[in-house]
Amino acid sequence: MIRTIVFDIGNVLVDYCWRDHIRGMGYEGETAERIGRAMMQSPVWNELDRGVWTDEELLAGFIANDPGMEEQIRRVFSDLSTLVRERSGSSSWVRSLKAEGYRVYYLSNFSGRVKREAADQLSFLNEMDGGIMSYAVRMIKPDPGIYRKLFDRYGIAAEESVFLDDSPANVETAEKLRMHGILVESQEQAKKELEELLRREAGT
Repeated sequence: MIRTIVFDIGNVLVDYCWRDHIRGMGYEGETAERIGRAMMQSPVWNELDRGVWTDEELLAGFIANDPGMEEQIRRVFSDLSTLVRERSGSSSWVRSLKAEGYRVYYLSNFSGRVKREAADQLSFLNEMDGGIMSYAVRMIKPDPGIYRKLFDRYGIAAEESVFLDDSPANVETAEKLRMHGILVESQEQAKKELEELLRREAGT
């Protein structure tokens, strides 16, 4: 029987709108594409979520990807408050699951800076029982270690939990650890699949 629901955050409870963020800084067209390739689409971006590198080390990594965009990269990285946007149904979704008696947690590749600077887009965190963001433990999914930290910290039984994430690799790791997994393509689809799973597991 499922007792615990675990959510990823990006593209599950919030929209990860990095293109809008770049546009909001005044960059469009090929300039915006170059910034995106140097930053958000680069492996260096994972290190922002891992929480090990300093801001200057991250900037150096981004700039090395496209030295001609240094000024623009520095500007885009100076303020990350518009990088994510809370989905309108996120808080009510969490509240409804809590009202049904489920424990609800988050497990997300997420940076400390974005958590601070975009705090107004993360109101659902106040509705949850807790969770782990990657920057705090210096590990990112799909490393099985970050899942195990969540289990140990909150006494979660993997086989009694379900994990929702938009990354196939992250869902696959959850399932290998005996969690139920739902690959999120849209909030509507994920809600429907979760309701069906919970009903099936409860035998109703």
